[in-house]
Amino acid sequence: MKQLHQGEYAPDPARPRLQAACKRILVVEDDPDISQLLEINLKDIAFQVDIVNNGVDGLNRASNHDYQLIVLDIMLPGMDGLELCRRLRSQSINIPVLMLTARSTELDRVLGLELGADDYLTKPFSIMELQARVKAILRRVELSARQQAAHPDERIEAGALAIDVARRHVTIDDQPLDLTAREFDLLLHFARHPGRVYSRGQLLDHVWGYSHSGYEHTVNSHINRLRKKLELNPQQAQYIETVWGVGYRFKEQ
Repeated sequence: MKQLHQGEYAPDPARPRLQAACKRILVVEDDPDISQLLEINLKDIAFQVDIVNNGVDGLNRASNHDYQLIVLDIMLPGMDGLELCRRLRSQSINIPVLMLTARSTELDRVLGLELGADDYLTKPFSIMELQARVKAILRRVELSARQQAAHPDERIEAGALAIDVARRHVTIDDQPLDLTAREFDLLLHFARHPGRVYSRGQLLDHVWGYSHSGYEHTVNSHINRLRKKLELNPQQAQYIETVWGVGYRFKEQ
């Protein structure tokens, strides 16, 4: 395998890739007790599980095999989870990533989302919630694929904003907007329903695929980051506005 530089690999065309129909999850976790727990409980919901215990091997596996999801710990030897996620996205490897973080690392959670993680779980977490998050991410991916197949040329325009749905590409005044996967999904949901007000719980349900109480702050953080990228002045929203006491809506243009 050709090594690009320390810890980063290019996909090897000589190596067979896993069949897309085989639902397989890659777990990148250096704690053997946690990785074993993840393996047992992900197999319980009918997934095959591969486990690696460091970031370099995680990048290697993700670059050379087809996975439906990566469960990725932040604190890893060799290459941490944030750097692994950044390199995956820089190589246009868009496998969904569920990031595992410690409760005290709010900054790491924010950075993980900014670098392209789809969701995160804080340790310790319940097995039921883990399984629910995994199912929700995969349902969202499958729904997005079906919608794109049904409407391959869908394009949404609102003022200076343009969304090419199939390419998952967003521009403002013809300038590309760099969005994470979840920020794109959130914006697309809003843009498809202009004028409709959504509570945080409804957005969790529609965009994240789950509605567990206590995770409304996840919506807040995503909307705040999306506004910083989208709005000239986040305090005077042109696109996503706050409806005080209720939630948010996409302004009708």
